[in-house]
Amino acid sequence: MSSVIDERIAELGYVVPEVAAPVAAYVPAVREGNYVYTSGQLPFVDGKLPLTGKVGDSEGLVSLEDAEEMARLCALNGLAAARGLLGSLEKISQVVKVTAFVASDPSFTGQPAVANGASVFLGRVFGDMGIHVRSAVGVAVLPLDAPVEIEFMFKVTD
Repeated sequence: MSSVIDERIAELGYVVPEVAAPVAAYVPAVREGNYVYTSGQLPFVDGKLPLTGKVGDSEGLVSLEDAEEMARLCALNGLAAARGLLGSLEKISQVVKVTAFVASDPSFTGQPAVANGASVFLGRVFGDMGIHVRSAVGVAVLPLDAPVEIEFMFKVTD
């Protein structure tokens, strides 16, 4: 049975995947009181990274547009982690915080634009409940050479 949230995601051309298997010793998400915290989510599709490398403007780097799409995939995987824990995305009452890490070429300063890939997507999915605080940080390298990794914090109700 699909939820209203799943239907909105489908209208945007996406499907929430199964929970991505952890790549080390951790769990995808935990609940503490009325909050769910996810581990850093990579942009896996069917267990694989569609793109690897650093984000930047030069040839051979992941483009801003591709990195924004990778951020949307991270958001989908974050929702999958939350749904795996909660059983339904309908229990999310607020997207509270998004922390985006962008593997950046030293000259790249567009980390906020990359993070917008996830932020705008979550706003479209959740409406006002998708408005959140955020950090967008450039880093030298991410696990498995992923271009983007994002953590999420959701407020939930029972």
